[in-house]
Amino acid sequence: MSSTWITRAETSADIPALRAINIAAFPTAQEADLVDALRADPSAWIDGLSLVAADENGTPVGHALLTRCHIDDAPALCLGPVAVRPEKQNRGVGSAAVLAALTAAKSKGEHYVIVLGHPTYYPRFGFTRASTHGIGLTIEVPDEALMALTLDANHPLPSGTVRYAAPFGI
Repeated sequence: MSSTWITRAETSADIPALRAINIAAFPTAQEADLVDALRADPSAWIDGLSLVAADENGTPVGHALLTRCHIDDAPALCLGPVAVRPEKQNRGVGSAAVLAALTAAKSKGEHYVIVLGHPTYYPRFGFTRASTHGIGLTIEVPDEALMALTLDANHPLPSGTVRYAAPFGI
């Protein structure tokens, strides 16, 4: 069992493996289809922000994706999907992929990240409830599931409504 995961940016050779990871990790192909649609959307896709977590053999086993969104007019990133092959879950793969994605985003000068996800998982990365910062969505979601993070303390989170990339359908 590996406790160290190799993280790196996605390459074109990874695309079939990442699709397979998303299909295996979720009950339907909806997330895998979303990743494909985001990859095809030039207004959403940012090279270097689709991160792979691989095992000691270099085989991709996890994936974290950051794409462009906005908080009102402020550019931000949307984290998701985050996927791990079921047999590798609960071993730090997802955490490694998310941390690598956040590090890559910060190195690109990005400031804000939004996630709609499990409220017990994402706070470990510094995410807090978005509503406490005046951030919301145009659809109803559980308040604790929408979270936000600033990657730079010199850039406090703006308030406003999150506008996701078109493939999200939100």
